[in-house]
Amino acid sequence: MRYSIALPNDRIEQAAEFLTAAAVADIATTVEAAGFDACFVTDHPFADDRWLRAGGHHALDPLVQLSFAAAATTELLLHTNIYVLPYRNPFLAAKSVLSLDVLAGGRVILGVGAGYLKSEFAALGVDFGERNELFDEGIEAMKLAWTQEGVVFEGRRFRAGGNTMLPRPATRPHPPIWVGGNSRAAIRRAVRSAQGWSPFPTTPERAPRTAVMSTVADLAERITFAHKEIEASGRRDPLDICLGLLPIAPGSADYDPGRCRSYLRTLADLGVTWIGVRPAGRDRGSYLGNARRFADDVISALR
Repeated sequence: MRYSIALPNDRIEQAAEFLTAAAVADIATTVEAAGFDACFVTDHPFADDRWLRAGGHHALDPLVQLSFAAAATTELLLHTNIYVLPYRNPFLAAKSVLSLDVLAGGRVILGVGAGYLKSEFAALGVDFGERNELFDEGIEAMKLAWTQEGVVFEGRRFRAGGNTMLPRPATRPHPPIWVGGNSRAAIRRAVRSAQGWSPFPTTPERAPRTAVMSTVADLAERITFAHKEIEASGRRDPLDICLGLLPIAPGSADYDPGRCRSYLRTLADLGVTWIGVRPAGRDRGSYLGNARRFADDVISALR
């Protein structure tokens, strides 16, 4: 099991604690030293007010924040969890991602999703009804841009008639792509065109257009489906499985190290290879204290 920890890019009410260059560097260097394998950020460029009032959140631009984390660290992997690909022209996204990967020395994990927030699609001028098609062609277009010269590709909103993108990513042939989502369609996409699949715990209230996955049994059923898809496709490469978020937050009232270790052993037996962790914390000091405690109590113990 490997561990990706949140960079709190949604804590805008405590910007001095979490959203300055010094704060990002402090968090990144501390979690790297503690033993976390990666840090992750979320993606909401222009959320609508009703969703925000219902519990949604703001976020810094994912790749910009990760670039500050990259500059402060040497080995910590840089993980988007997740980057909503249909919001963006895939060739511009490919250039931004490879730029981070080159400057960070090959440390990017590109978690991508089709998105679910209809109002945000509207604000960004993207047809929500086309998000799945845009997602599929976006992955294909990015991989072509990263690996080929004279790219010829025609998408719904763009056309390449013989274009080349250099330099190549530091990670060859390209940064690993993890497809986010709980649906069978997301699993099929991951098996067909990516290096990983990233489900996440959710309920109908939190993400009404996302398949519900609230129990270990739900996850196990989907992993079984993934194995069937792998067998049917003839895929030989391993598929990382990253549970997008540990349901028990380190530092929360119900946090128990023994329970966490038992839960993670169960996930590992199912085939989960990564877990996302978001510690509780009223400020940066308590956030990092809970992160270090989790690293000592859980990561070190399981390794």
